[in-house]
Amino acid sequence: MTQTTLSLLALALPVLLILPGCTRSVDEYRDQQPALELNNFFNGQLVAYGMVQDFSGKVTRRFRADIAAHWEGDHGILDEHFSFSDGEQQSRCWHLIKQGNHYRGTAEDIVGEAVGEVQGNALNWRYTLQVPVKGRVWNIALDDWLYLIDENNLINRTKMKKFGLPVGELTLHIRKLKPEEVGVDRPATPSCVIDDTAV
Repeated sequence: MTQTTLSLLALALPVLLILPGCTRSVDEYRDQQPALELNNFFNGQLVAYGMVQDFSGKVTRRFRADIAAHWEGDHGILDEHFSFSDGEQQSRCWHLIKQGNHYRGTAEDIVGEAVGEVQGNALNWRYTLQVPVKGRVWNIALDDWLYLIDENNLINRTKMKKFGLPVGELTLHIRKLKPEEVGVDRPATPSCVIDDTAV
């Protein structure tokens, strides 16, 4: 290998290392259809199926989530009930505010606020989630991407980091239920209510 080739590789290497880590922008999806409107898709009863993978790609958990969503003006709630394959049950109550193409959200296990922006068929959420791990609570940074496939189906992909290092990923398929499916094998009692002061 010539000295010239080595010099070119030395110059190119930093660029090659940077490129895979380039941050995507939600603006890249501005022209994608159908357009995602959270207060339209997340309204009514939905069901989701997902899996969690660790940093190596191994699937560590599988789950189902039943979601009851409701909006009053620009204020919304997502009442989520999770059933994991190991038998664990969890609930989360999201309080959301719509501000044009931007959204803000809070929940009991979210540190501060979740902040998101919608463009075209995509939403990018960024927030910190408190996750119990072996008797301790870890603050995990989530880079959360939602892609509307059609009016009834959405794919959610999330990268999770701690101290800036990847610790796992989450993949989720969310489907709006048809009227005849509502009330079949779903949690009967909502766990959260609209609270204008929550966000």
